[in-house]
Amino acid sequence: MQLEANHVSFRYGTQQWLFRQANFTIHAGEILGLVGPSGVGKTTFGRTLAGYETPYEGTITLDGVPVSTQGYQPIQLVMQHPEKAVNPKWKMRKTLNEGWEPDEALLAKLGIDQKWLNRWPNELSGGELQRFCVARALGPDTRFLIADEMTTMLDAITQAQIWHAVLEIAKERNMGVLVISHDQHLIHRLCTRIIDFNELLDHGMVRT
Repeated sequence: MQLEANHVSFRYGTQQWLFRQANFTIHAGEILGLVGPSGVGKTTFGRTLAGYETPYEGTITLDGVPVSTQGYQPIQLVMQHPEKAVNPKWKMRKTLNEGWEPDEALLAKLGIDQKWLNRWPNELSGGELQRFCVARALGPDTRFLIADEMTTMLDAITQAQIWHAVLEIAKERNMGVLVISHDQHLIHRLCTRIIDFNELLDHGMVRT
């Protein structure tokens, strides 16, 4: 299985192009790093892959089939700021079960304390909230996870715990993971392949 962007371009309204003609492929089971300077469009590209933004040109396909016609959510996105991804009026149990109901084994693997399920988002730390966002994204239909600066704001211990769990789950499920980050150390430690976003626009790839 592979996720592809084919000649994808994006801009907001009539503003100048954020990026044009991006070509990209990630395979099942691959841990791929996406790097590049701030403002180049990495986050918007990730959001486009996950269906949060609609490309102005081009298509996003999963094994050749447009993602919009898949009938389920095979691509999930976890963003940098977990507080923006949860409803402040819902307790965490409702937030977690919004799309599916994770089992206790997954919660334990991600370090989620059962006591947190009855708390409001503002009663949890950023690291605790992000664990919930990751758990919610790892549904049974997820084939590709896009992690956009997913652990940038977290302390080193929490960061390591979350990535250890995600990589273990990815290996078990043969799930692809796209790691978007400015943290070069993290990218080189986690990823089997690294792409410079600017090179995508020239139809080239950089392997390290």
